[in-house]
Amino acid sequence: MNDLRIRAAVAADIDAVLAFWKVAAEGTSISDDHAGVARLIERDPGALLLAERTGGPDTPGGDGAGEGAGVLVGTVIAGFDGWRCHLYRLAVHPGHRRRGIGGALIAAAEERFVRLGGRRVDAMVLDRNRLGRAAWQAAEYGADEEWTRWVKPLAPMAAPAGKPATP
Repeated sequence: MNDLRIRAAVAADIDAVLAFWKVAAEGTSISDDHAGVARLIERDPGALLLAERTGGPDTPGGDGAGEGAGVLVGTVIAGFDGWRCHLYRLAVHPGHRRRGIGGALIAAAEERFVRLGGRRVDAMVLDRNRLGRAAWQAAEYGADEEWTRWVKPLAPMAAPAGKPATP
């Protein structure tokens, strides 16, 4: 896998990431829009990790250009709030699964957490996502039967006169 490069996303990657998630990710999120991903990158520039492969004719999205033609093949969001480490959006392109990309992304995320002082990591996985659950089990993660996720979508905050509202 020496043709795999993992790097932090930048603002210029947002449209490609959103398009990639439509093909490779299971389910959608309320934050799956340009503004949501831009906020993530601005607030925590190292959180959204991208796995890229050198483009080639057998690489989905590859143009055969060879060296330097990075093609997005995987993502993970490695969020750390100073207290807990959270993993979201582990996604690998269907044409590149079972090649160690997910494991490489998880390892990169864990290395990030250790550098930041994290002590424990959790991963958000849809119950119906059998492939995702298998990937996390292969990375030695286990379901925590003691916790249930509770969620509530938030309404955008009203903005002061002359300023845009924030979601």
